[in-house]
Amino acid sequence: MSRGRSPAGGRQGRDDDHRAGRAASQRQLRVGELLRHLVAELLRRDVIHDPHLQGVAITISEVRVSPDLKNATVFALPLSGKDTAAVIEALNHAATFIRGQVSKGSELKFTPKLTFIGDESFDEADRIRVLLETPRVKHDLDEAGWADDEE
Repeated sequence: MSRGRSPAGGRQGRDDDHRAGRAASQRQLRVGELLRHLVAELLRRDVIHDPHLQGVAITISEVRVSPDLKNATVFALPLSGKDTAAVIEALNHAATFIRGQVSKGSELKFTPKLTFIGDESFDEADRIRVLLETPRVKHDLDEAGWADDEE
């Protein structure tokens, strides 16, 4: 127990930190961005033979990697915004194939297990925009001095 390390070899608290909403490590961010590019390129090439994915342009907005780099959550959304549930289900069905293809295109020792979920950040941003345009909120913003200079 020299140098102030915990009995677990200095790893104590890392998983708890991630679940507590702490910032991802530089390595997690780098691996996530690599996976985002590889998955997006794979989807662009249209090599997955699933009727729900044929001819559908899909945006991969983010990939979040777990601290141990064994799991990755891929945030995806069809550009049309239609049939999101069917597209996400098809992507999860093809996740093993996608993982295999991604492993060929990367130099990672282990390729994380991929889980696809629908990206709701665009809907949330639109909801906030609409909320900010309501008369009551505009009035409060004007009173607080946060009004747009455009008007």
